[in-house]
Amino acid sequence: MADTPTSRMMHPFSKMQQRQNPNQFQYSANPQRPCHTYQSSPDTHVVPQHHYSLNSHSPDASYENQVTQNKYTLNSSAAADLMRHDSPSSNSFTPPSIRSGSGSPSSQDDSHSDSTNGSPVSASCVTVTEDPTDLKQKLKDLEAAMLGPDSEIVNSLENKLSLEPEKWMQQKGFPRGNLKELLITCAIAVEENNGLAIDMMVPELRKMVAVSGEPLERLGAYMVEGLVARLASSGHSIYKALKCKEPKGSDLLSYMHFLYEACPYFKFGYMSANGAIAEAVKGEDRIHIIDFHISQGAQWISLLQALAARPGGPPTVRITGIDDSVSAYARGGGLELVGRRLSHIAGLYKVPFEFCSLAIAGDEVEEKHLGVRAGEALAVNFTLELHHIPDETVSTANHRDRILRLVKSLSPKVLTLVEQESNTNTAPFVPRFAETLDYYTAIFESIDLSLPRDDKERINMEQHCLAREIVNLVACEGAERVERHEVFGKWKARLMMAGFRPSPLSSLVNATIRTLLQSYSVDYKLAETDGVLYLGWKNRPLVVSSAWH
Repeated sequence: MADTPTSRMMHPFSKMQQRQNPNQFQYSANPQRPCHTYQSSPDTHVVPQHHYSLNSHSPDASYENQVTQNKYTLNSSAAADLMRHDSPSSNSFTPPSIRSGSGSPSSQDDSHSDSTNGSPVSASCVTVTEDPTDLKQKLKDLEAAMLGPDSEIVNSLENKLSLEPEKWMQQKGFPRGNLKELLITCAIAVEENNGLAIDMMVPELRKMVAVSGEPLERLGAYMVEGLVARLASSGHSIYKALKCKEPKGSDLLSYMHFLYEACPYFKFGYMSANGAIAEAVKGEDRIHIIDFHISQGAQWISLLQALAARPGGPPTVRITGIDDSVSAYARGGGLELVGRRLSHIAGLYKVPFEFCSLAIAGDEVEEKHLGVRAGEALAVNFTLELHHIPDETVSTANHRDRILRLVKSLSPKVLTLVEQESNTNTAPFVPRFAETLDYYTAIFESIDLSLPRDDKERINMEQHCLAREIVNLVACEGAERVERHEVFGKWKARLMMAGFRPSPLSSLVNATIRTLLQSYSVDYKLAETDGVLYLGWKNRPLVVSSAWH
């Protein structure tokens, strides 16, 4: 199941004008010999630890909380700390075209780990850590002794060191004033370990980005920090352990709620999945729902309400919830809090209810954990979660397909899948970077309509709900990269190989979503193909919902 870097499936949105294609950022020339690995100080970036993202669930609409007013800034080191130069033999940077062929992430990971682990500088490369004038004189003396007084090597170095960064970038043909193109060009330099080009571009990029700027400027701030983290081989440390300005659990819950209200992505996922489940279990007296990412349990409130209104009385409902550490931190406790909350709501609606907690990671789930009982109509829900479960490119255990086969063996009435429509799983680094940039530009643009650009809560929300997954996509490889999205065509192939068949979402679900979108911008677009629903921003599909049996 190899990726094509820009393999966005053909869907109804394809009739609209396509967004910038990563392949247009191509350069051609003879590449120079690569120099030593760029090494960055471990304190050259600050990004958040906890997050709530399009991969997590929100609290319900009744949630109220006070929000802290701590403004977020990126505390990167001074540009001077990054200024190093390559060997004099590396006179220019001519980045290659973005590769469009398929590639195994494992091979990409190996390649990256070999080139970014901070190996010592070889004798053929020079690191400038002193006065360039003094260095040039030493090189002249050495050159004169070895090659004679007429050599041109040091003269070439003099020309390079005498150029200002802006003039050097202009001479080498780097894009000026175009943030998106410069970000992708810098990503290519990172992939090629071109230290001179990186040293020139990173400070320039930091002048162009701002967490309170336009959507691309805000996104660019996190993309740049992801590149710096990748150079320092510290992406996994950032993603897991950085404690800088970690919000309190109650504050994180506030940011979750802001994101839930700012854009309709979560509501779209909840409503479409609930509609498919309600139709699949129609007439059943006993229902068991297994939720692989229950979060705060907000998705099931509306379903309990709908089941309570059944002619003849509601069925008995049992929900098994699988937890995650971020949701547990935000709610300030374990799944028992979710169970008490849902039990209370079910009591209000007079729905017989039972809650079973399962506090393990999704890829650790086995049949014995799920407690399936005879006579229950089973529904299994994956809302913005299945892409977190590693596949065959991460581990030979291939838990992603194993979980799907496990669920199929339970003979569920329905499996609901809601996922981000993005191709970042096995794409090589530069195409993945371009895809991430394209996808999150649409997300940040849609958020821009809801909250002012200088709003502190918007800054906190983007920092703690989105930035962490962006850094993970850019900076991490191998098992440390947990954000591994696939386009719907690949999910379809996996599900069908596991033995599932499509269950088209009904026209009623479609109509319900269209009613929801009337409360939002007309730039949100809904499209349907063969019973599969796509929610997008303008001409970019962002979330896709489907049902299977």
